[in-house]
Amino acid sequence: MKIRAAIAGATGYTGGELLRILLRHPDVEVVAATTTSSEGTPVSEVHRDLLGETDLRFGTELNDPDVLFLCLGHGLSRQFIDTHDIKSGCRIIDLGNDFRLDGSYAGRNFVYGLCEQDREACRGAHDIANPGCFATAIQMALLPLASAGLLTDEVHVTAITGSTGAGKKLSETSHFSYRTDNISIYKLFTHQHLAEIRQNIGRVIPAAGMNATGSCHTGCPAVNFVPMRGDFARGIFASVYTRAAKGYGEDAYRELFDRYYESSPFVFHSEAPVSMKEVVNTNKGLLHVEVHDGYVHVASVIDNLIKGAGGQAVQNMNLMFGLEETAGLKLKGSAF
Repeated sequence: MKIRAAIAGATGYTGGELLRILLRHPDVEVVAATTTSSEGTPVSEVHRDLLGETDLRFGTELNDPDVLFLCLGHGLSRQFIDTHDIKSGCRIIDLGNDFRLDGSYAGRNFVYGLCEQDREACRGAHDIANPGCFATAIQMALLPLASAGLLTDEVHVTAITGSTGAGKKLSETSHFSYRTDNISIYKLFTHQHLAEIRQNIGRVIPAAGMNATGSCHTGCPAVNFVPMRGDFARGIFASVYTRAAKGYGEDAYRELFDRYYESSPFVFHSEAPVSMKEVVNTNKGLLHVEVHDGYVHVASVIDNLIKGAGGQAVQNMNLMFGLEETAGLKLKGSAF
């Protein structure tokens, strides 16, 4: 019997990516795609690439799913849970930021679903808070260092994302005329993903002190994050560096990254430099490590809509339901 899946907020970029993946998933039946603006409209009229692939229409009913994906605006997932009759047995994967810092709500406990960090916790979870896209790319670069106790100095991050990272709703900075041939900085040192990065990395660093809110207060370095808007549609390239540990050269760091991700079916350390195009349209994450003048630098690349959102959510669903972790996620990239 196939898993019955519903997607709330299915008209957006993230909801569309989930539909594309789940409609081709061998173990899933999509039973609902909800919206507040396009009720009764065929899914293929909004997501034109799905013409001929599904007869599904947008609606408001959930149709008794086994798993519910919340692809809503940040802060709206709690409201959705409060205003809809969701059976206790229905599992929830939230792709917003409502439960990443505090996972307890309405009798549910959302596990932070960064698969490569804690696969077993994701496997045993009933509800999952999917990590943010920037947070995924940056933590991929930091987790091997943090787990080995090698993250002792402040971290510097500059990362660029495509226009889909801003969501489907138009704003001045997401219009073509602004984005094309343009790069800009936004939310300098204040991006919302910083909180989940600090909290989660604090859990990993050996003997790091945590305060009453679960945030790291001793032993956790500052993360200085400069987010940038790019003139492309999708993908994230994160440049991450910190002071290298004494006695650790490039070979030692590369061995550390190889070892940390050896069991991951999607995240890989590359000895050659990486570029964003190598991961776009896939659930892969690629990392490249170099050491220069006392600093270790990690380049991290993902597709913000797949590994940074919908693909990681499906990866979490696969773990939750005891499926093959890669089911439905063996996606073809675009080499050219």
